[in-house]
Formats: sequence, structure tokens, C-alpha cells
Amino acid sequence: MAKYRVLSIDGGGIRGIVSTVIMERLAAKEGLGGFLDKVDLIAGTSTGGLVALGIARGLDLDEIRGLYELDGPKIFDDSWLDDLLDLGKLRGADYKTAPMRRVFKRVLGETTTLGQLEKHVLITAFDLDNEHPDKSKRTWKPKLFHNFKGRNNDRRALAYEVGLYTAAAPTYFPAVDGYVDGGVYASNPSMCALAQTQDERYFNPPTNMNEVVLLSLGTGTSLFYIRGKALDWGYFQWAKPLVSLMLDGASGIADYQCHQMLRDRYHRLAPVFPPEVSIPMDDVEKIPYMVEFAETLNLNKTIAWMKKHWMPG
Repeated sequence: MAKYRVLSIDGGGIRGIVSTVIMERLAAKEGLGGFLDKVDLIAGTSTGGLVALGIARGLDLDEIRGLYELDGPKIFDDSWLDDLLDLGKLRGADYKTAPMRRVFKRVLGETTTLGQLEKHVLITAFDLDNEHPDKSKRTWKPKLFHNFKGRNNDRRALAYEVGLYTAAAPTYFPAVDGYVDGGVYASNPSMCALAQTQDERYFNPPTNMNEVVLLSLGTGTSLFYIRGKALDWGYFQWAKPLVSLMLDGASGIADYQCHQMLRDRYHRLAPVFPPEVSIPMDDVEKIPYMVEFAETLNLNKTIAWMKKHWMPG
């Protein structure tokens, strides 16, 4: 039976180095060499979108890792003057888009389109205004950028621009061309990727679900909880935890859905940081810790699953 292999990579800002190091380790394992060559579709959100675009363009994993270690501090560089002008984060995004734009142009190419990539990709973003001329249809909406041939594709879209769209996390970066980070609805894009395999516009007939094999990679989860059984909170109390709550919730439900649909042909590796460790998506100072964390993570279950379900065929 032919297999259709899907790799899905979560969002998480600078924590993308965790999933990158994990893939480096997997690729170095005996029996798993070249596992990325077998990928049919790479889905990514935010930092996972950048990794997906990089792999699809042919970048080596060590090059992608270098983006986090060398360019991460440039992208997440916030000055005291900017904080002052932003009224201490109450007005204006934390970081400027320009440094990220320069890095994305360099690694993905100024003229490279999605249609020129070596692999199929599915990149999440959120369109704040579809600018429909009919006012009864003008609204915001999720947007899935992809390079499949067929109606309504995005093959002409510039890869680096799509990377900016999916990485424009609200409060961290300004919107780019009216798009923000797809993590607002799909921090874990696994279910989006699975649905894509069933789209008759690009798969005729739709991919047999029994042929789909899906590997989902998280970028490291910090443990959060809120004490209390009857929280009578308003906007200000909910503002800080709400983003993390929604991101973790969306990721968890996608994991549940994919498991129910694919059973043992689905595997998720979502490492969890120790209880005392919390790593925001812009915490570049913890890059060395995240590298060590990813390099010492137990991958035995993932390796066994890949040897059984991913590599054969």
C-alpha cells in the first residue's frame, strides 16, 4: 500500500529550535537516515512554518538550527526606547518586522515562490480582512497557504512573505499585509494537514485515509494552570493567560482529532519542560537550555514508531 507521509510542526517562536534539534537527532539515527526525503507534505504554523518552508526549499537542518542560534537574538531584539514608546507593551508590538524580513529573505530567497519549493507545504495564517467587495461577505478568516496544483492555490506567493505572515504573532510582531500568525486557530497544524489530504481540488480522488502517516512535532510546552474553581475575572485578569490557554487548547484538540482519525498511523512528540521551567516564545536567553533539553530528550517511542510506520514502503 502506498503511503502519504505528512510532517506537522507546531508554532512556538524561538522554541522552534527544540523541534529542529529533535529532527537532527532522528535523521542521525540508524535506520532513519533520509526520513525527510520521504515527506509528501510539510505543515507548519509560525516558527513551524519557517521550518517547513526551509526544509521544502532544501535547507539542511543544521542551517535551520543556525537561524535560531544566530539570528534569533536579532529578530527578538527589543530596545528600552521601543518599550517606552509602546507604553510598556500596552500599545504597539514588542518587536519590529524588519529584522525578521531580512533573515527570511536571505534564507528563503527574495524571489522564491511556493511553487518553486521542492516539497508540498501547508502554512497557516489568519487574514484580518478579506477585502471582499460585497459588504455582506467582508470578514476575517483563517488562511492556509499551499503550493498544490489546482484551483485557488498559492504557488505564486513569495515564500519569505508567507513566512512573515505565519510568524506575525499578535503582540509580538505587527500584522504583515493584513495577516497574523496562524497559531490563533492552529498552533498545531496537524488536523489542517490531514484535512488537506482529503481536498478533492488537489487530490482526485482524495488520499485514502488508511495510507496517511502523520508525524506531529511540538516545540516544547510549559506547564500552566490557574488555581480556583469560580474565577470572576474580567478583561485585564484574562488578558495574560488567555493567549497561552487558547494555543494549548487548540494544539490539544488537534492531537485528539488526528489520533482518532489515524490511530497508530499518527504519532505526536510534544515534549514538556520541567514544572519549574517556563519559556516564552521570545526567550532567546534560554536557547542553550532548549538545545540541551532537546538533545537529552528520550526519543525511543518516536524512533520505534518511525521505523515501523514511516520508513517502510
